[in-house]
Amino acid sequence: MKMYQGLVLTFIVGFFIIIGSIIVFKTKNNDKIVNFSISIALGVMASLAILELIPESFEMFQEEFDVLKSFLLIVASGFIGFGLLKVLDHFIPDHEREDNSKKEKEEHLYHIGIVSSVALVIHNIIEGMALYTSTLASLKMALLMSFGIGLHNIPLGMIITSTFYKGNHNKKKTILWLLGISLSTFVGGVLIFILGDHFITNNILGILLGITLGMVIYIILLEFIPHIKSLKNKKDSIIGILSGIIILLLSQLF
Repeated sequence: MKMYQGLVLTFIVGFFIIIGSIIVFKTKNNDKIVNFSISIALGVMASLAILELIPESFEMFQEEFDVLKSFLLIVASGFIGFGLLKVLDHFIPDHEREDNSKKEKEEHLYHIGIVSSVALVIHNIIEGMALYTSTLASLKMALLMSFGIGLHNIPLGMIITSTFYKGNHNKKKTILWLLGISLSTFVGGVLIFILGDHFITNNILGILLGITLGMVIYIILLEFIPHIKSLKNKKDSIIGILSGIIILLLSQLF
């Protein structure tokens, strides 16, 4: 019974991303919402890296390795994640902001949406694995964990929707893209359901978390920060970043 409860939870929690999508579409996806959602996402992702990805990857590796080896493994897998997104740059439409034309801005936002999606999918698969496993141990703990995951998925849904839609102007395509991302948490649960929790070792999870960390760092340093620095309204950006941090801190309480 608990196995199926775990699958249901991983299916439901992914759709919190859709809540973020609805917020964007209901506010007509104007420039202010796009920029504010990027600021929120910066706060969420920076907090995610510091409060979740680094500690959790350390915990996974220290089951077998000492502190130094664990640190080196995180750094190495982080470089892999950073490098993967760098390579991905060559397969995404030109997004360099050489001028302030509407087309340049839209291509830049489209790029942010795609690279953020890649990191988010990997992260969600890992979270799905963890959520499914926690359900087998305690349904109450899994429910609280689900709420925390869902809470910080909302602003991430906002950033993917606002940037992706701004770049393609196709609501149907954007919704399908978001639905695919939302199912990535469920995919993580299905993987454990099929393979068994003994197949996914702590070292594998540690490497995946490290790769996700590298991707998050790439997005923060080379995508979010340059975009926010180019904005004129720094007050809204600061409020957005602080809101993102608060959202992630609240999700840690559950």
